[in-house]
Amino acid sequence: MKNSDYTPPGIVSEASTGLVGQYETDVLCLSVYGKTVILIGTAHVSQESVDLVKLVIEQEHPDRVCVELDAKRFEAISHPNRWESLDIKEIIRKQQLSTLMVNLILSSFQKRLGDKLGVIPGTEMLEAIRMADKHDIPVTLADRDVRVTMRRAWRNTPFWRKSLLMSSLMLSIFDTTEVSEEEIRNLKKQDVLSEMMKDLGKEVPTLKTVLIDERDHYLAEKIADAAGSRIVAVVGAGHVEGICRTLHGREPVDLEELESIQPVSPVWKAVGWSIPVLIVGSIAWIGWQKGLSAAGENLLFWILANGIPSGIGGMLAMAHPLTIAAAFISAPFTSLTPVIGVGYVTAFVQAYMQPPLVREFQTVAEDIAIPRKWWKSRLLRVFLAFLLPTIGSLIGTWVGGTRIVSNLF
Repeated sequence: MKNSDYTPPGIVSEASTGLVGQYETDVLCLSVYGKTVILIGTAHVSQESVDLVKLVIEQEHPDRVCVELDAKRFEAISHPNRWESLDIKEIIRKQQLSTLMVNLILSSFQKRLGDKLGVIPGTEMLEAIRMADKHDIPVTLADRDVRVTMRRAWRNTPFWRKSLLMSSLMLSIFDTTEVSEEEIRNLKKQDVLSEMMKDLGKEVPTLKTVLIDERDHYLAEKIADAAGSRIVAVVGAGHVEGICRTLHGREPVDLEELESIQPVSPVWKAVGWSIPVLIVGSIAWIGWQKGLSAAGENLLFWILANGIPSGIGGMLAMAHPLTIAAAFISAPFTSLTPVIGVGYVTAFVQAYMQPPLVREFQTVAEDIAIPRKWWKSRLLRVFLAFLLPTIGSLIGTWVGGTRIVSNLF
């Protein structure tokens, strides 16, 4: 996109008069609400984008720099060794282990992408902040909190799509597909992260709405509201058109609504408790109709149907013997409550009995992409101790529940 290639209706392009320098790529100068906004669309994984950001800030002398980051993502890319200070037990207590796994997978993906392309995604954002600090220019982190974005995306994704997405995410860890030189050159010319989100949006339209469209609105509003009369805004190239359209619409964006997370529907809460009620009620009914002996047999079947697969999951994870025992003992009970799953019990026991080593936190982004490391690393084995007993418990709940309900008749 050249300086004057894209001029949205109603927004004055000042590419010829509002810019001090001349730029060959991806710089758009807009007059927005009496402010001059210099919008830089970057490729996220291109050294050329990093150099362009540096050049524009040095030549245009803005009084405000806005970047497509929120506080959490800024911390993540500015402190790549942040995993070293993690308290894995505290994360398990807060039931945030699945979130940590997703973050580690994304971190691993970004590292591999950076190794192939020579630039870690987000480097141009750090360069913008570095240049702003150098010239004493205030910085606005203009993106929505990534946790809000991910939760809104998760809440708006149909249940069956969630399973597909998680499977795809797990498989992507071990993807060893080689990227050709031509593909690398193409990746450096586009906003690869936004393009990936758009491709995902074709399969799940609600995800595109949350990951791209809502953030376009949010970024546009934060840029328009930023203090200053001459603003440089650094965003992924995939957001430029949406930001311009939002600014052109001149309709106020409700940031409160975009930052809100809808509570879990009462229907889903009811569904979560329906299985425990069904199982306990069925065993009680069997005891009433067929006697305590029949109820005892069904209760024993439930315990074994849940405990054995969960215990096998612990064995497959090569977990500590006490972790395997915890899987067998706790699964029949955790399957009867949506409050906590067996995986959190087994992960905590595993982390307590075989605490991860400090060096494993330092190399986890690399280790997570190597299958054999999952069984060698104490840290990754905690994740296995979380995942495999959980899968076993799900199988056991289905088998045990089906058998007990069938015995009603």
